Formats: sequence, C-alpha cells, structure tokens
Amino acid sequence: MAETSAITTLRAELPDCYLTPEDVAEIFKVPLETVRQWRKKRVGPPGFRVGKYLRYDPADVHRYIGERKAADKAA
Repeated sequence: MAETSAITTLRAELPDCYLTPEDVAEIFKVPLETVRQWRKKRVGPPGFRVGKYLRYDPADVHRYIGERKAADKAA
C-alpha cells in the first residue's frame, strides 16, 4: 500500500506528457528552427534532455508565456 501511495504522490507532481520541440513550435505557431534557435540562445522556454531527446515541461512553457505577457505589458 505504501508503494502505491508513493507512486501516486510522484505521479501527481508530473505532467501527463512532456512536450517535444515540434509541440512547442505548434503551440507558438513558429517554425521548428525558431524553437531550436530559442534553445541555442537561451531565450525560449527551458527544455531538458532525456538521453538524446529534448523535452519541455508544460508548466515551464506556461510560465514562459506568463513572463512574455508581463514583459509585453511593461514595455
């Protein structure tokens, strides 16, 4: 029973699905190369590697959107 509880607790902290660079490009309606450049220049939502695969946490993407909205309002 304790194992199930620990797994459930951990699962509650994780998103249902991490996003691929293609997903991020689709969300923002930008070319995939733009997402690659954001990562290279460290200006877009933060990504992380799982082996050779790049993934994005949806919470980080939402946070990035909020930051961009706030910066736009301040400008």
